[in-house]
Amino acid sequence: MNAKKKNGKSNKKKIAPIKFRRSLFWDVDPKTIDPKKHAAYLVERVVELGNDREARWLYHHYPRPLLRSVIKHSRVLHPSSRVLWNELLKK
Repeated sequence: MNAKKKNGKSNKKKIAPIKFRRSLFWDVDPKTIDPKKHAAYLVERVVELGNDREARWLYHHYPRPLLRSVIKHSRVLHPSSRVLWNELLKK
């Protein structure tokens, strides 16, 4: 099946940009973060340190299986963060 719409634009879903807080990504330049390429890194940071706006963005822009996988396999998440997000993603 063709991945283009009638108007010639791609059907692939783009991840809407968000301006990340510098305190969330203190070790890198937030402008250099690619939401697709760095998805696991971004999910870990937002799950662990994100505010409500960032958590909503994460919840709405990444598929649930990806979020579940990152949360399950992450070696940096605090156990309480892992439990909370496992409960949030049950639906």
